[in-house]
Amino acid sequence: MQNLFLLFFLLVGIAFAKDISPVSRFSSVGFVNDFIVHENLLYAGNDMGTVDIFDIKTAKLINQISLPPIASSMNKIIPADILSVDYINGKVLILSIGESGYRNVWVYENNILKQIINEDKKLTIKKARFVDKEKIILATLDSDIILHDTSENYNLYRSNVSQSTMGDISLSSDKEKIIFCDESGEVKIIDTKNSNIIKKYSSQNVDNIFRVAYSNGVVITAGQDKRVGVYQPDQEAYHIKSNFLVYCVGISPSGKIGIYSSGEENVLQLFDTKTKTKYDRLVGHKNVINQIKFVNENELFSSARDNYILRWKLTQ
Repeated sequence: MQNLFLLFFLLVGIAFAKDISPVSRFSSVGFVNDFIVHENLLYAGNDMGTVDIFDIKTAKLINQISLPPIASSMNKIIPADILSVDYINGKVLILSIGESGYRNVWVYENNILKQIINEDKKLTIKKARFVDKEKIILATLDSDIILHDTSENYNLYRSNVSQSTMGDISLSSDKEKIIFCDESGEVKIIDTKNSNIIKKYSSQNVDNIFRVAYSNGVVITAGQDKRVGVYQPDQEAYHIKSNFLVYCVGISPSGKIGIYSSGEENVLQLFDTKTKTKYDRLVGHKNVINQIKFVNENELFSSARDNYILRWKLTQ
């Protein structure tokens, strides 16, 4: 009987599926690696060494945070490639690549740019996220998780959580949990306070996980194995098979709506996490999608390996 219900939902989803176009487009000065939305502002970090700040209502660039340029291995002056960006209480957290390939971490507040960690620390950080106004989480390619106190310039802990290369991290909305994935395909839930592993999920991916998204207890993964892994509380994990590498995933705040990059045409495919039903597609990206972020159940933003961030509304 349950299979009949699932088949019914699948057929209904297919019958009423439609293609959705973006409602607005934001043009950064460089290729966008990461972005964050706060209220009516969009902060986009790019490979030209700037965080471009947009007014969401007008889609216009209203401000920029510029990092100092660096010297390349050929002694040419080039922009600092920004890998990740985050925001909390008037502070912008910026992670960039330094001259030697190691990372620099910056905090921008009250029009002042302050370097928190420099490349002399020889860290290969892949993502940096705020835990609170003073503490940040740093996740390295070597699968080290570091909780750093910016006010004291001190690591509260540094813990290696995997023998495999890190794929991605996501933080829960309350910042109490870190969702970690790696090239083995495994997903771990980690306690932010002490780096203890709370839970391990039996992997739905058999290869490297590119991205992980988390909300309301639901985990979604994007895999090199063309799989979208889905993990839900008190339910059996499952995966959706795609016909192409899945580079990116996203999830709505309720955890009910999942989305993943689908096919060589860089389409975003929506699905119901409970019923596994695919329905509408978001069409408009021209390059490989690297970030998807919901702001509510009806609105999301996504970026690709180009200059553009697209804004979508699921019902218009």
